[in-house]
Amino acid sequence: MAMAQLLQVHPDNPQPRLLKQAVQLLERGGVLAVPTDSSYALVCHIDDKAAADALRRIRGVDDKHHLTLLCRDLRELASYARVDNAQYRLLKLGTPGPYTFILEATKEVPRRLSHPQRKTIGLRVPQHKALQDLLEQHGAPLLATTLILPGDTEALNDAEDIRSRLEHQVAGVIDAGACAQEPTTVLDLSHGEPILLRQGRGQLNALGL
Repeated sequence: MAMAQLLQVHPDNPQPRLLKQAVQLLERGGVLAVPTDSSYALVCHIDDKAAADALRRIRGVDDKHHLTLLCRDLRELASYARVDNAQYRLLKLGTPGPYTFILEATKEVPRRLSHPQRKTIGLRVPQHKALQDLLEQHGAPLLATTLILPGDTEALNDAEDIRSRLEHQVAGVIDAGACAQEPTTVLDLSHGEPILLRQGRGQLNALGL
């Protein structure tokens, strides 16, 4: 495998040319390391099974591990999840932002991506300009997981470090400067009442909880 490309993008005005290169890497089945409004994440094309398997391999997780769909906006999110009015109000408050919501998956979600027993999927709308623009150029959600390597407890946060550790496992690293070190707050909305699965960067009081 070729060495990972390091794409240095401006955090506020990401260069479309570089994001186009990133989209091409995704379309060829590559896994990318990208900055988010929480920590760095690994992403790949939602319809590419081999890429999704590679993403799980890098993370050292099996198919029971929830992967997340990164969406451009609430509209896109709603085509992949069943959302009632109460959930929608919560989602409106938490998007875009550092929250991951576990929701009941719709038929739009490839079967292998939803949780095998529960038919749920993690969804989020990140608030990060470079990632938002990448999703825009890609024109569809991306499959994602926090970039924590097997044996590590912290997510990786430095683009150069990520590239040196994963140079033969990922196709590219988008460098838009350091991210927050904190993971997203994970809320399970698939049972009715919201259940907090992980307290991260997103504050619950911002959602009125």
